[in-house]
Amino acid sequence: MSAPSTQARVSPELIVLAGCLIALITFGPRASVGLFQIPMTTEFGWGRDTFSLAIAVQNLLWGVGQPFAGAVADRFGAFRVLCAGAVLYALGLVVMANAATPGVLHLGAGVLIGFGLSGCSFNLVLGAFGKLLPEKWRPMAFGAGTAAGSFGQFLFPPIGNVLIDSFGWHQALVIFAGSVLLVMPLALALATRPGAAAQASAANVPNQSIKQALTEAFRHRSYVLLVLGFFTCGFQLAFITAHLPAYLRDAGLSAAVGGWTLAVIGLANAFGSLGSGWLSTRMSKRWLLAWIYFGRSLAIAAFVLLPASPLSSIAFGIAIGLLWLSTVPPTSSLVMLMFGTRYMAMLYGFAFFSHQVGGFLGVWLGGELYETYGNYTLVWWLSVALGVASALINLPIKERPVERGPVLQPAE
Repeated sequence: MSAPSTQARVSPELIVLAGCLIALITFGPRASVGLFQIPMTTEFGWGRDTFSLAIAVQNLLWGVGQPFAGAVADRFGAFRVLCAGAVLYALGLVVMANAATPGVLHLGAGVLIGFGLSGCSFNLVLGAFGKLLPEKWRPMAFGAGTAAGSFGQFLFPPIGNVLIDSFGWHQALVIFAGSVLLVMPLALALATRPGAAAQASAANVPNQSIKQALTEAFRHRSYVLLVLGFFTCGFQLAFITAHLPAYLRDAGLSAAVGGWTLAVIGLANAFGSLGSGWLSTRMSKRWLLAWIYFGRSLAIAAFVLLPASPLSSIAFGIAIGLLWLSTVPPTSSLVMLMFGTRYMAMLYGFAFFSHQVGGFLGVWLGGELYETYGNYTLVWWLSVALGVASALINLPIKERPVERGPVLQPAE
């Protein structure tokens, strides 16, 4: 498939609109995954650890594939990567819909969706925004793209509940698969000419190779701290997405409460992400990240300590939703500030890999410790502790471009 050369004629408004729709569409089904845990495990007699392992693999492979997808997008443009990711994602949902054994579930929900997300999720959209948009558009566009993904989380869980009740969980997944394929026509607006990424680079390092960029990044203390702190974001979000509906069912609440709580998280995060993008241009990004992580710990601790009820669940959804993906605009902005835009998708991809390692452990430990102890208490409190740790980790970050000599050696 050939990528059209649209960079010169697509307006910033259209680029942002298409990117936001892609983020919305791709985030929705994976944010609704917790709705399928109880129907699937009940039908096939699996433990929650079986379902959790599939979603944990998904999170891990999403992270593994992200730097490679980012590197390809940096080199050849986002169009091909977005289309390939959408096909894999849709195929994974179809395989998951027809999974009758744990192995097939792990292939569909884990491997295919995981690699599919690495190619078509909002991370690729943010990388495209960094290259295609004027500098003054970027911070708010990062917030808008993240907020759009969150709005997908608001829309899809209630729709998922209706589809499961009306057609069964198998058909609900197939319908979700069809929606993901809408990414392909939308990706046209994010197409770039080969080499356009390098021309748009704000890093002013025309001959820097991928190896040189990675060496520079991982020797930069502030980047390493940023990557380490992002681990907690993935741990908390993946655990809540996969296990919150089941946690609320265990507390005697209906499936609808779980679905609406996930939806409220998505809606609140749309506002939180936009606010974070706005604040990223007006205050210290490291302090913004520290307050977000600390705020999450407070919200989780309050939720665990209070008796579970529809009111406390929705209140938690609002509180954690405002902080849900609000880490993304300051994190992506810091990567761009430190290193420029030439390898932004790849370098943000490595930060996101740390995020997804956290996601893998959050989902997997949730299932394993539930099967061992019969509850999620230990994982909730681990989430609180990690939030405090990440708040402290982000404080020493230096918010300035990496120091470079006047000329780098030409790339081979």
